[in-house]
Amino acid sequence: MKPESPTEEFARRRSALLRLMGRDAIAIVPSAPVRRRNNDVDFPYRQDSDFHYLTGFREPESVAVLVPGREQAEYILFVRERDPARETWDGRRAGPAGARRNYGADDAFPITDIDEILPGLMENRAKVYYTMGIYPEFDQRVVGWVNGLRTQARNGRHPPQEFVALDQVLHEQRLFKSRTELALMREAARVGAQAHVRAMRFCRPGRMEYELMAELVHEFRRHGADTSYYPIVGSGANSCILHYNENDQPLRDGDVVLIDAGCEYEYYASDITRTFPVNGRFSPEQRAVYEVVLEANLAAIAQVRPGNDWNAPHEAAVRVVTQGLVRLGLLKGRPAKLERDGAYRRFFMHRTGHWLGMDVHDVGDYKVGDAWRVLEPGMVLTIEPGIYIPRGARGVPKRFQGIGVRIEDDVAVTKSGAEVLTDGVPKDPDLIEALMAEPHEGVAPNPAARSRGKTRRAKRAHA
Repeated sequence: MKPESPTEEFARRRSALLRLMGRDAIAIVPSAPVRRRNNDVDFPYRQDSDFHYLTGFREPESVAVLVPGREQAEYILFVRERDPARETWDGRRAGPAGARRNYGADDAFPITDIDEILPGLMENRAKVYYTMGIYPEFDQRVVGWVNGLRTQARNGRHPPQEFVALDQVLHEQRLFKSRTELALMREAARVGAQAHVRAMRFCRPGRMEYELMAELVHEFRRHGADTSYYPIVGSGANSCILHYNENDQPLRDGDVVLIDAGCEYEYYASDITRTFPVNGRFSPEQRAVYEVVLEANLAAIAQVRPGNDWNAPHEAAVRVVTQGLVRLGLLKGRPAKLERDGAYRRFFMHRTGHWLGMDVHDVGDYKVGDAWRVLEPGMVLTIEPGIYIPRGARGVPKRFQGIGVRIEDDVAVTKSGAEVLTDGVPKDPDLIEALMAEPHEGVAPNPAARSRGKTRRAKRAHA
């Protein structure tokens, strides 16, 4: 089957939303504002996910309007006008003509004309689909347009009578990924996996956490991707800090390093975590903890299939982690009771995953009413169990302290089960050690890992 062009994909999404809205409604979707970083320097611009999902238009100061059943134009874009002087400084603009020609708009107008045109489009529409609370300044403009129509009711201009939360409708649509979206997510996962492999091969004692981050970002950028969130590179005790982001400590021999990093490719995110030894070889305690988390990761992935509910992977991971903590001697008692009592939360304090898509923590409800949502094909989620044993943990043998392990994969629900999008980066401990012991692209092998690898192979040869 021939894949859809980008223009066809965005048109299909708008058509689906138009059908859901009904003919008495109007939807208003603003672009993300430009954010100031410092003085006269802005942050790199990233379009609002909902706006991009419906339009593919990447410029700021834009508004998309959908008016079901309107004969002249159902899909209207308000955009910046062409301005050669400003484009010399800030880059090219599509302008209204480009919005129609290249982005499929039925009609397009200068953004400076929106106050004159948009109230007329809202007139005689019963409902306004709009997401309140994201951009407060624009909220005030929308409310002002409605109130302006109300003051003119005596002149026969009828304002909308109801605001409907656009995100409730649109985010349900975004939860189910199309073939085009899944292809983009596979590419984001592929690039993200390559970056983690690069970091593993580069790692050795004496280097810095930020050097590993630089390897990750280098790999993202060389493939036309960027970070989907600020990377977490936590070694030693930092591996036990869930949202650690200083990334400024040296990598020490005998520690593990936890990297939680993903990339964004064409607005779609990957989210990957791997944990590995700085010197390329797991200590017995590190391996013992790691293997529990790996078992939990695999058990949770096995529960990702149509018909299971959202909580099934988490329940599977909790069961394995609790049993493993008992085996390690970090919890005492019957695993079933410890699980019921939540004793595992001392070492595994977060849930096992979240939705993934255009946003790292993507949109979509986790419950329908009081029941956990049933998994269906097209959904994409992360699976990320972990065990974190901070230094100084009361009652924990010192040899286990300072070990934080998380293993995170991106998983798509398919008709028959699950597709692990991030299988391009190893998670088996033997494969990680073998990878770290080999040279790659001019990077010398980790000497500790390679010498120990030779010793292990020699022992096997004489066994």
